[in-house]
Amino acid sequence: HVQLVESGGGSVQAGGSLRLSCVASGSGISTFYMGWFRQAPEKERVGVAFIDTGGATNYAYSAAGRFTISKDSAANVLYLQMNGLKPEDSAMYYCAADRYNLGLAWRGYSYWGQGTQVTVS
Repeated sequence: HVQLVESGGGSVQAGGSLRLSCVASGSGISTFYMGWFRQAPEKERVGVAFIDTGGATNYAYSAAGRFTISKDSAANVLYLQMNGLKPEDSAMYYCAADRYNLGLAWRGYSYWGQGTQVTVS
């Protein structure tokens, strides 16, 4: 089992940047496939960025070129650097982890954080 706690959300103007963090406890993240997901009001949760156990990454089209997912396995933290933020990026952002490679498909992930709100105006 792993517990996940996100932080780093906030309100920024369009074009600004935020770095989200997801601190894991209970297990080391090096053996988990992890991702960032977001959900806007009245919309379905969608995948934003994914990182596998070896560090390979994958991004949603909307995030590619602007967002960067990374992890510090020694510190047990997952990050999402978001640059060039747009109003359409406003959502609750969640990190998730699983023992299986689920990629950007949010359904099936076993472990979720509580989310951190990002608002871009």
